[in-house]
Amino acid sequence: MGNPLLSFWMRLLGQDEEPRPRGPSRRIPMASAVEAESTIFLILRRMRAPLIVLITIFAVSVFGLTLVPGQDATGAPYRMSFFDAFYFMSYTASTIGFGELPNTFTPAQRLWVTATIYLTVIGWAYAVGTLLALLQDRAFRRALALQHFTRKVKRLREPFLLIVGHGRTGELLCRAFDALGKRVVVIDIAEDRIDALELGSYHGDVPGLVADARDPGHLGVAGLRNPRCEAVVALTDDDEANLAVAMTAALLRPDLPVIARTVSPAIGERMRAFGSPTVVNPFDRFGDHLRIAMRSPASYQLMTWLESGPGAELPTRGRPPGEGRWVVCGCGRFGREVIADLRAEGLDVTVVEPRATAPGPGDGVTPVEGSGVDPTVLVRAGVADAVGFVAGTDDDTTNLSLVSDARRLNRSIFVAARQNRATSAPLFAAMEIDSLLVPAEVVAHEVFAQLSTPLLWRFLQGVPQQGDAWAADLLRRVTSDCGQRMPALWKIRLDRGEAPTLLGWLDSGEARLGDVLRDPERREDRLGITVLMILRRAGDGAEEHVMGPDDDFVLAPDDELLLLGTTPARRGLDLTLLVDAAREYVRTGRRVPAGWLWRTLTRARVG
Repeated sequence: MGNPLLSFWMRLLGQDEEPRPRGPSRRIPMASAVEAESTIFLILRRMRAPLIVLITIFAVSVFGLTLVPGQDATGAPYRMSFFDAFYFMSYTASTIGFGELPNTFTPAQRLWVTATIYLTVIGWAYAVGTLLALLQDRAFRRALALQHFTRKVKRLREPFLLIVGHGRTGELLCRAFDALGKRVVVIDIAEDRIDALELGSYHGDVPGLVADARDPGHLGVAGLRNPRCEAVVALTDDDEANLAVAMTAALLRPDLPVIARTVSPAIGERMRAFGSPTVVNPFDRFGDHLRIAMRSPASYQLMTWLESGPGAELPTRGRPPGEGRWVVCGCGRFGREVIADLRAEGLDVTVVEPRATAPGPGDGVTPVEGSGVDPTVLVRAGVADAVGFVAGTDDDTTNLSLVSDARRLNRSIFVAARQNRATSAPLFAAMEIDSLLVPAEVVAHEVFAQLSTPLLWRFLQGVPQQGDAWAADLLRRVTSDCGQRMPALWKIRLDRGEAPTLLGWLDSGEARLGDVLRDPERREDRLGITVLMILRRAGDGAEEHVMGPDDDFVLAPDDELLLLGTTPARRGLDLTLLVDAAREYVRTGRRVPAGWLWRTLTRARVG
């Protein structure tokens, strides 16, 4: 490297110790190069003068003490050695003050020491003041934070997720993954959000960096090239920044899963041009969910509950009207997505918008010019005889006013609304909205579903095809086994690593699901576990997904199970999977000794 100071600083940060992807085109530029180099020169420039002043004062003081004549105890002339002079000045200038040595000073020596005391005080004040000013310098503090962050990321020894953006969505995901024991690394351009991250009550340490994620070097420092990085999630409120993150990850780590948030279909298409990222548009997802809720309310209830994460309460089962006319106020990005989804269901839509942005008439779409906050405009839009109403502007106060006016005109109307700010949540809760869009929560739930357990996302994609009766029955089974709050969700694979005690039972072709889920303490009881899906792979690589299997389903080796259950039930199942005695009791009802000593005594008694 051309600059030795820059090379030293990079080695100090440990950047040359991280594994680098092979190939020159995959090299990630160093984000800390400019910051480190500027910090080095900042330190040298600001501390150079105070250090020179201190060194000069000490040198002159020590040299002067060796020249000023003194007297020993007998009155004979004596001159201090350089070592004694340096030792005396060290404890005198540091205000410790041991006293005069090795002999009592003469008036000339005391006069010189008096002058050097004032000089050293001035020198220390100058040096300390300069150092404090340097510590308050924003560039210097950023460089120190970068060094601290880099070291924390390098110390990670388990897989982690790289989350870009710690707004409401990022906060929800950090807490959800932290509850699952997954590690996360966060980048955000706002310093207050990273400060909030550091003050958050997380179980594990969450490294956070104040940086612009559009710089590929910042992503590199955050662990993009680290082989333990499992996925990159771009959640900022800037679509262009999310596009830059998706592009960087696709070009530098094409093997890494990428999930990016956007509200612009055009940006979404640009993201898909780089690899195959998962693009989450909360406006589009809300329309899709609304269509699912119209056709299959129980399926929508099940999907929403599973996406909410552990501890979430079972949501109520809504039933949006699937016939009749809807009124939509606000024809921005959200409004256009909802209108398209309503029209896809064959519903007529009346759109209320100002003249400047009112859509033209189309098949099944009737425009009404005017402001929705004007009650007369809602009367002209026919809210009184509509079946559904959507308040979709980008202002929460306006949406709440629209909902109030619509319900005053039609008390039985189904209301959907958009909540833009987290602080407005109590107000929307008091309004008892039938279907509420909170973009941050929609994105957080989908990202959680895709990254928390690999099988969960496959299961959610298959739920709408199973029918409403199937979803209602599965909900009944889950609530019967686990209660009204979302229990733990996990997966197991029936192989030698995770279920060594079941291998012989599985090979016999007699391992029914209901038998495996018996309580290893009381065989006649069943563990509080619901199997949501079983993934079975054939020899040719084909996959079979068994959705919501019943207790008579026969398990086979290498089956992957997606399970939902309480913590005690999970411990009971682990006992069956890992302890031969527990497996034998569950399978046959016969209790066998578990320890080596008892097994030996039992064999001896039988013999």
